[in-house]
Amino acid sequence: MTKHRILVQLDSDEQASVFDAVVAVDSEVEHLLQYHSVRPEQVRDLVHGAMFTRGPKDLHNTAVFIGGSDVAKGEQLLAAAKQCFFGPMRVSLMLDANGANTTAAAAVLAAARHIDLAQSEALVLAATGPVGQRAVRLLARGGCKMRVASRSEDRAAAACDAIRSAVADAQLTPVATGDTEQTAVAVEGVDIVIAAGAAGIELLSAELREACSSLKVAVDLNAVPPLGIGGVEVTDKAVERDGAICFGAIGVGGTKMKIHKAAIKSLFDSNDKVLDADDIFAIGQSLEVSE
Repeated sequence: MTKHRILVQLDSDEQASVFDAVVAVDSEVEHLLQYHSVRPEQVRDLVHGAMFTRGPKDLHNTAVFIGGSDVAKGEQLLAAAKQCFFGPMRVSLMLDANGANTTAAAAVLAAARHIDLAQSEALVLAATGPVGQRAVRLLARGGCKMRVASRSEDRAAAACDAIRSAVADAQLTPVATGDTEQTAVAVEGVDIVIAAGAAGIELLSAELREACSSLKVAVDLNAVPPLGIGGVEVTDKAVERDGAICFGAIGVGGTKMKIHKAAIKSLFDSNDKVLDADDIFAIGQSLEVSE
């Protein structure tokens, strides 16, 4: 008898994400079990419930997706879930709280289509946030020289320290972008800019973007006006503006969705996967090769 694919969705928010549920259904999940307001101390019983109802040979048909709007809480749930396993008794896990992993992967892949990361210097704006940190990490792992930006240089430096723990040879420089003058200095001479800030906050003006003659790729991940990079449209998908190839949030959204769906499907290939930023990016790279 063929076992149905079951995805257990653990969400730290008061309501489990409808977005993540729809993507799961579109990824050919046959049964979706959603749990909201999940705390780390509740994870063991939920994961054990998923593990102990099927024998080891059938556990690849069960997987756990960790979402929610709070990435830090999602990371805590992932850590708790990883502690639940022993021997062959385990199920595959995926973390994409607030879409941080799939969004960062899509942004970096968009840039990599047009420029050699290993020969480039990049500025990530709002790099201390969950998407920004992941974008920095993925770019750095690709050999890109990084400027890690925050309104506070101390916060940027702390983010650099955290990223170095994951990418030991990362070339990271913390920069402050608290005002226009600081931002002008931060963007000078870079090849790539990724804006990963909160919705409705402009991080780089159109004037500064246009004045940056070295800029080759600009990616804005904010879909709510005012956008994060002035003069970039939310629907831009490899649109040339003032000599730079530009992407808006919807422009990279198609890639993000492909990665999300492919990652969900891959959970059921085996029962021992743990999909975080680097693993999800690798899935995105495999999709690029296949297209």
